[in-house]
Amino acid sequence: MAGMNVRGDFPFMKRKLVYLDSAATAQKPKKFIDSVKNYYENNNSNVHRGVYNLAEETTGLYESAREKVAKFIGANGKEIVFVRNATEAINIVAKSWGAKNIRKGDIILLTQMEHHSNIVPWQMLAKAKGAKLVYVPITKEGELDRKEFSRLIAKKPKLFAFTHVSNVLGTVNPAKELIDEAHKNGVTVLVDACQSVPHMKVDVKNLGADFLVFSGHKLYASFVGVLYAKRELLENMEPVFGGGEMIKEVTFSGASWNDVPYKFEAGTPNIEGAISLGVAIDYLNKIGMAKIAANEKKLIDYCYSELKKNPLVTIYGPKKRAGVISFNFGDMHAHDVSSVLDEQGVCVRSGHHCAQPLMSVLNIPACARVSVGIYTTKNDIDEFLIALNKAKVVFRL
Repeated sequence: MAGMNVRGDFPFMKRKLVYLDSAATAQKPKKFIDSVKNYYENNNSNVHRGVYNLAEETTGLYESAREKVAKFIGANGKEIVFVRNATEAINIVAKSWGAKNIRKGDIILLTQMEHHSNIVPWQMLAKAKGAKLVYVPITKEGELDRKEFSRLIAKKPKLFAFTHVSNVLGTVNPAKELIDEAHKNGVTVLVDACQSVPHMKVDVKNLGADFLVFSGHKLYASFVGVLYAKRELLENMEPVFGGGEMIKEVTFSGASWNDVPYKFEAGTPNIEGAISLGVAIDYLNKIGMAKIAANEKKLIDYCYSELKKNPLVTIYGPKKRAGVISFNFGDMHAHDVSSVLDEQGVCVRSGHHCAQPLMSVLNIPACARVSVGIYTTKNDIDEFLIALNKAKVVFRL
């Protein structure tokens, strides 16, 4: 298990910490950091506005990044909207598409393993419209109950919104199969791909997703978000925010909207964030997403197998999983586990992981979580396991 051999590309790794919280936010390669520095030193200007060379050069970099993002997920550039984060992307769909298409009595179908960002916007919409939220249950193994899904999707909800990979359970949902079944029932689908796009090849055309969202900061880039939507959907959606370059014409009495995707990008965007996201994608493409996925699978399988040997460890979710493992250790609170590990230079997340409804299903208040990235090594996992055994001594378990 030699690893990716990319650790030297990440200046943060000089800190000698064992960073196992990439599911929350990923560390940044030097190429990304240099691109941000270069933007502010050499390209700092607004986009889509000036006709002088510098402004046009910056606009070209910004739009080139959009094309890189589109190609990365198998989309067309006109289907990519830059937003602040994935949460904003979901809210835009809820407030625009949802406001137009959801009616009183309609069903919005979610799953029990969703992040708050893929629950709360739909709760708000359902309350405003008099719609009903229904959740696909999970099995005791932490996977979607496919029989219940088939029963519920046959009721023809207006929307099915689900996570591609659970940020708690590591469950990799069979996205294409779920989307195909939803479409057979005339259901529009949104995919939360925050935990999949950075770790595996995702092709929106192959999946057939109507909407898909992800965050740049989990993709070794900046705090910028991406909303993918089929062009015909974007064409028929109203913008949520007004002002700036989302307009075609403004008079004292009204306004007309710019073409997609620009009508959803009000005001000055996160220009350096978008440009540097393109740089991060170049970096990942050079390594290869298949190689990244295979290496992370080895690491997470190794960590899972070692943790299973410890009778004090309770792991949540299926054996076959993506790059996260959530667990509890004896009767220690997850925050205590994280604190003891932190004292030994090991960074893991603890808490409800923005998934309180899922915590209630698991019947726990919180859990600790290990998550890997392209810079994670077997030695990191070993250091974590050693630190966890020391926690056992500290708390006399």
